[in-house]
Amino acid sequence: MFVAMNRFHVAIGQEEAFEGVWKARDSSLSDMPGFIDFHLLRGESVPEEGYTPFISKSNWESRDAFVAWTKSENFRAAHRNAADNRAMYLGPPKFEGYTIVEGA
Repeated sequence: MFVAMNRFHVAIGQEEAFEGVWKARDSSLSDMPGFIDFHLLRGESVPEEGYTPFISKSNWESRDAFVAWTKSENFRAAHRNAADNRAMYLGPPKFEGYTIVEGA
């Protein structure tokens, strides 16, 4: 299994708007071969640094299935308006990808 995550630092006060963008988007993830599930995670705010951390996390049968999604029209459609929301973030999202360590 492959776990794909993007970490976001969302400006304090923009959390509900950020969540609304994710809830309203049509990602078509469930149409993609190898897709397992998706979760948007919200962390505790860090007032002294002015942000609330979020993680978008998707699970895939394999890294190849995830990469195929990133090259698909579904991916382009899901991210088409991402730049419109840059004011919500403190910097760009940070991608992290992991494979499951079997037997651990």
